[in-house]
Amino acid sequence: MPQYQYTAVFEPAPEGGFVVIVPALPGLVTEGDTIEEARVMVKDAIRGYLESLMKHGEEIPIELP
Repeated sequence: MPQYQYTAVFEPAPEGGFVVIVPALPGLVTEGDTIEEARVMVKDAIRGYLESLMKHGEEIPIELP
């Protein structure tokens, strides 16, 4: 799979932990109990999101610098 880079936005969740969104990938939201766990979760979520797009022949969003 080609390499892509996306900005992930980490926000503290009111109940604890972190919620993460990736603005370039609409609808992608994940969370983790710690910042480290949230980083792992968002990497996995991005991978799954891109794999789904490829499987369905959809265009991969490119985030401009």
